[in-house]
Amino acid sequence: MPAFRRSVPLDKAYRLLNHGPTVLVSAAHEGQRNIMAAAWAMPLDFQPPKVAVVLDKTTWTRQLLEASGSFVLNVPCVEQVDITQSLGNSSGLELHQGGRDKFSAYGLATFAGQALAAPLLEGCVAWLECRLLPEPHNHQQYDLFLGEVIAAQADSRVFSEGRWHFDGHDRLRTLHHVAGGHFLTIGQSIDGRQLPLAGEA
Repeated sequence: MPAFRRSVPLDKAYRLLNHGPTVLVSAAHEGQRNIMAAAWAMPLDFQPPKVAVVLDKTTWTRQLLEASGSFVLNVPCVEQVDITQSLGNSSGLELHQGGRDKFSAYGLATFAGQALAAPLLEGCVAWLECRLLPEPHNHQQYDLFLGEVIAAQADSRVFSEGRWHFDGHDRLRTLHHVAGGHFLTIGQSIDGRQLPLAGEA
């Protein structure tokens, strides 16, 4: 395990997604695995930590996720922009029917998680292993999936003590999808201050 990959306390796991990054969703079931890009993911709760992600009905990753009852949200960085774009614009189901998956098709390295069978993608800056919270109505009606985070890790070069700190690590900044293969990266940090109420000194 690389020295910079560290476990994140579950009560801080929501902060890995709080700034709205694009994620890569991975899932595995009965020896099959896949990974896809998703722009619509967010934290939902603190304790236990929960997340939400939207997955289209046509995706192979969604089928594996529903069958296994678990998934991983991998948080990619600038160094992975091309692979993020490629994973979002290729069909895992078509590759599966041809006897491959996106990991082998793109030569992606993975590592085992702390709790689940779903693969974690090397090179990302955060990983959230999630147990699916079954909500069949939400799945079918809204393509919305909820998960409880049961393990989390992050790259300590850019996330430690519950906070992101990207200064000096531009290639590790997170990605934020706009549309049509166009991404923004997380910008400079700035701290806010509490304003006094009107009429108070």
